[in-house]
Amino acid sequence: MTLPLFSTTEDPGPDFAGLIRRLKVPGPSPTAATMSAGTAAEDRFRHGTTVAALRYADGVVMAGDRRATEGHAIAHRSMEKVFPADRFSAVAIAGAAGPAVEMVRLFQTQLEHYEKVEGVVLSLEGKANQLSQMVREHLPMAMQGLAVVPLFAGFDLTRGTGRIFTYDVTGGHYEETEYNATGSGGRDARTTIKLGYRVGLARDEAVELSIEALYEAADEDSATGGPDLIRGIYPLVATVTADGFLSVPEDEVAERFAALIERRRAEGRQP
Repeated sequence: MTLPLFSTTEDPGPDFAGLIRRLKVPGPSPTAATMSAGTAAEDRFRHGTTVAALRYADGVVMAGDRRATEGHAIAHRSMEKVFPADRFSAVAIAGAAGPAVEMVRLFQTQLEHYEKVEGVVLSLEGKANQLSQMVREHLPMAMQGLAVVPLFAGFDLTRGTGRIFTYDVTGGHYEETEYNATGSGGRDARTTIKLGYRVGLARDEAVELSIEALYEAADEDSATGGPDLIRGIYPLVATVTADGFLSVPEDEVAERFAALIERRRAEGRQP
């Protein structure tokens, strides 16, 4: 395969999605199944549920449960919803699972493509704008019940702090100053974080709070998966700091959940 050549007026530059459109590579389009009512589509396709992010002293913590649902049924128990976008940013997904994972992969490729073409890393705000454009281009599918609502966070090397961005299905993106959560259990997760949050949390405190938020969301929302002690499946947690993206080890997450459950028992509260 030879490399494509473009005139100066048609060159997509560092825009990988634009390059794909120029090459007329076929992408996903609504099928007969997706053209039915939104509620019917939600029952037919896998959906991711709850993800959360919060700032702490050194950067941001991002966490997501592992459950995917098809209507009222559990479709998958160990889905991954938290991904590195690049070295200094992360993206978490809620909504239609298939399009969401595809969007994440395209976003990762877009950031890598931009860096190779331009020779510099895109700013954190620029990354948030790129993801916003991808969400907006997905709007026709969202209108068919296949909405994708990501949560984006990263460490801003220029400002020296963590930043969090939320999105709506139209592609609108909004910066959150401290924390946010989205998905079916997002409200319960946000409430838990709100009650325990303070500025300047240490890393361990932030990880603990994100775990508690997902635990409470799972307790109230049937679509959100809590810790599965029998199968050894726990939510995914990651941090993004000046040192980059780093997944919190599963052993640590398991220990923190076990400690949380023991505290609840000691307090006389049902785990």
